[in-house]
Amino acid sequence: MSFATALIADDEPLLRDALAARLAEVWPALRVVAMARNGREAVEMFERYKPAVCFLDVHMPGMSGIEAAQHIGCAAHLVFVTAFDQYALPAFDAGAVDYLMKPVDRSRLAQTVLRLQERLRLSQPPADLASLLAVLQPKPTLRWIRASIGNTLKLIAVSDIDFLRADSKYTVVAWREADGKPGEALIRTPLKELLAELDLQCFAQVHRSVVVQLSAIAHLVRHDNETATLHLRGRADTLPVSRSYLAQFRQM
Repeated sequence: MSFATALIADDEPLLRDALAARLAEVWPALRVVAMARNGREAVEMFERYKPAVCFLDVHMPGMSGIEAAQHIGCAAHLVFVTAFDQYALPAFDAGAVDYLMKPVDRSRLAQTVLRLQERLRLSQPPADLASLLAVLQPKPTLRWIRASIGNTLKLIAVSDIDFLRADSKYTVVAWREADGKPGEALIRTPLKELLAELDLQCFAQVHRSVVVQLSAIAHLVRHDNETATLHLRGRADTLPVSRSYLAQFRQM
């Protein structure tokens, strides 16, 4: 197999090292020439080392993997690494883009490596991902939610929200006041619409009807049927975690 070089970008050191170790197993001829902690570092290291392949974590502080990919453009073969994201994955599939889900599965990585090796062997140019990256470019995040409580209009800072839960045609917003007292209100905006505007580095969907602020989680209790329950800091509420969403907690 011909010699090739790669860059890995992930803000979690253990995940960077784990991916490098897996790549050494399935692609011994690959040399990882750079390990970046964020998108800005990834762009700088790419300019320095010019690797043939870049493995980019989608969600990184500062410059994201999507933004780094826009800078790298068609100069390298790109593979995106992401936690479960019900909105991003269909976009990746539609764009026929290589992506890996965390925690990275060895068999899926081996399939991705085979495709990369074939492209390099045939000297195929990297795909033009401009239109896909424009779709995936992070949107401005929601900062405030308006809720009517009786005759009062309440402005709730998104940073104060503990969780959001779908309730028929409404959404329950559970937040914490400045004195720590919990509050709840019903709003008409659907949960799916709110989720599209939230910062997914701070919030996670844990059930088809529940989104939680990660900093509000006290601990998680796993159940035998591959589901779990989330317990929150300073609240008696518990939240269900369904089987489909449990995998994202393995990397935390």
